[in-house]
Amino acid sequence: MKRLSIALIFFTVIVGLWNSAPCFSQETLSSQAMDDDPIAAVLDSLYKLNLFEKGYGKVHYPKNPKYHFAIDSVPRYDEIIYESRLAKLDDSSPFDLQYNSIVKGYIEMYTFRKRELVSRMMALSQFYFPMFEEALDKYNLPLELKFLAICESALNPLAKSHSGAMGLWQFMYPTGKMYGLKVSSYIDERCDPYKSTIAACEYFQYLYQLFGDWQMVLAAYNGGPGTVNKAIRRSGGKRTYWEIRPYLPRETQGYVPAFIAVNYVMNYTDEHNLYSATPKKTFLQVDTITVKRQLSFDQISAVLDISIDEIQYLNPSYRRKIIPVSPEDPNTLTLPENKMGAFVTNEDKIYNYLKNDSLTSKNVLAMQETRKTYTVKAGEQLSTIARKYHCSVVDIKTWNGISSNTVKAGRKLIIYVYQKVPPVAKKTVEVPKNDAISVVENNEPKNIAEEFKYYTVKKGDSLYKIAQKNNTTIEEIKRLNNFGANYNLLPGKKIKIGRN
Repeated sequence: MKRLSIALIFFTVIVGLWNSAPCFSQETLSSQAMDDDPIAAVLDSLYKLNLFEKGYGKVHYPKNPKYHFAIDSVPRYDEIIYESRLAKLDDSSPFDLQYNSIVKGYIEMYTFRKRELVSRMMALSQFYFPMFEEALDKYNLPLELKFLAICESALNPLAKSHSGAMGLWQFMYPTGKMYGLKVSSYIDERCDPYKSTIAACEYFQYLYQLFGDWQMVLAAYNGGPGTVNKAIRRSGGKRTYWEIRPYLPRETQGYVPAFIAVNYVMNYTDEHNLYSATPKKTFLQVDTITVKRQLSFDQISAVLDISIDEIQYLNPSYRRKIIPVSPEDPNTLTLPENKMGAFVTNEDKIYNYLKNDSLTSKNVLAMQETRKTYTVKAGEQLSTIARKYHCSVVDIKTWNGISSNTVKAGRKLIIYVYQKVPPVAKKTVEVPKNDAISVVENNEPKNIAEEFKYYTVKKGDSLYKIAQKNNTTIEEIKRLNNFGANYNLLPGKKIKIGRN
């Protein structure tokens, strides 16, 4: 019997070593993460993100890869390898990154069935993850929470769920409103990458105060704290995710396993021969400026020679490709850094550029958004109110967090209406459609100095010291000055430290 036991142990070790090497397969995986799964569906939304249809989706293969797989190879590993790799990640994570068959299903979905989409997602991560990490660090939250946006939206800033959740962090209207995200006919701040990230961080803090467990925070973020509390009661008072999982809705049951799988995949891309698509822009290659007058994406595109798809990707909160007037809360425009100098130099030309077949027909340039409270009268329907204020029923339901198509008399509704703005006493430049506009390229600091605060570098300064002195962050200084890995702080040099 002892010899038999030793033989069995020896056989098990040999099999484990044999299976640690990757195998390659072209057959379809049978996975527990099915195509009708919400996590899979949101990943599929990247097919509709037009940015990747303009030639930016080409996968970039490194010249000296860590593993010398063939380009079309799809490595697969034995379960013991998945488990050991997750155990290694778990050792340095506040999350319980345990492996099981449900997690395996999502790992195989990302690494086998939807590889092309994962490459696109990796490209988007180069734009969004630095911003996520900076915000999470500021709020003293686990950096792994950046992976939650992959489960929520696959990093698609325009993602919309079947229930109406929007943006990178998939905020429903009431929750977004609770955390200061404004929604109107023309602006949806749930789709604003920065503002929604700050709101998500504040929501994470609130949920952790409620449950004191990060796995439960994940479940509550997806299903709502009320849903988690109900599952706790139905489970007889259990307090861990895996214990209450059978009592959660189907979507939330797959949510935490998907999060664990994303942690694995994003840390082991090389091992699965997964490489990023070419990103259109990274976090340090864009800049933001305050808009003084109404603008359309058409105007910006025509004068600066930048595609409307790229403008929308960088400014996803503007729902109708219009930046409206908002005197109380000025709106901003994000552009590639190499276009910012041209925008500042040609700002008046851009504002005055009219395309007769776009802005004038939409009648939105000379409109100012105002908020109105309307009391529903007896017999009125949402469709009647929508016609009265030239909006849609969906708009009214979104502004007021209404799911039903009926509304009771006496209820007060928030309505956003648009009123004419007095014309600006400036001569409008009419430009024929076929005529080109000469754009003056001028990147001299004197044209944009008033936008920024500057600091003169002194001997012995470091980014850390400068950030501490000026109440800012290292990441913000790097972003404002487009500092790469090999930046050089020369004494006497002026650098941007913030905006005026």
